[in-house]
Amino acid sequence: MLKMTGINKVFRTDTVQTHALRDFSLHVEEGEFVTITGPSGCGKTTFLNLAGLLETYTSGQYLLDGEDVSSLSDAQRARLRNQKIGFIFQSFNLMPDLNLFDNVDVPLRYRGVSAKVRKERIENALAAVGLANRQRHLPSQLSGGQQQRVAIARALVGEPRFLLADEPTGNLDSNTAEGVMELLEQINQQGTTIIMVTHDPSLAARSHRNVHILDGQIKSDDRNSKARAA
Repeated sequence: MLKMTGINKVFRTDTVQTHALRDFSLHVEEGEFVTITGPSGCGKTTFLNLAGLLETYTSGQYLLDGEDVSSLSDAQRARLRNQKIGFIFQSFNLMPDLNLFDNVDVPLRYRGVSAKVRKERIENALAAVGLANRQRHLPSQLSGGQQQRVAIARALVGEPRFLLADEPTGNLDSNTAEGVMELLEQINQQGTTIIMVTHDPSLAARSHRNVHILDGQIKSDDRNSKARAA
């Protein structure tokens, strides 16, 4: 469960204050698939960074699985992030000199997971995204859609409670994007909570809820027909 209440995020320079989020309150239940939409510069990425414990907020309260994250040290935040949150980025962020197996292995090495357990999890994650037979390939040997699937496998291998996706289909053609979206829907159906930033209204319509942000504030929070049908 993710619960933000009255969150404000202010970026300051010597002469300028920029309010990226203003009195931002959002509650995401376990197992939901929520999309975040809004124009460029509205605060979507700032929200995602705060949700993923990559940035701190100026004021307000953020509870992650009931734990107030404001009092956590950097090391505690990093540990919580590694244990509970998976990230998927628009640009894939794969390491070009590592094969697929080793790319997916990175977050598990940070956790100190044993080699035997890592191998099993990596193989299962790559199989889940349809790349079990490509473990020794380099990212450059894959299509954009396949690279994004590796990025999803890397996010899944740590068995996160929350998956945060920042425009995961933004660099893909429509057919490939459809395949990635179907994969995310399958992951969500298996119980993983997903929060996805997107500019594509057709993708937003496939989530349980669409939260629209404008000027750092939530302007609408609508349940989609998919959720009503369920």
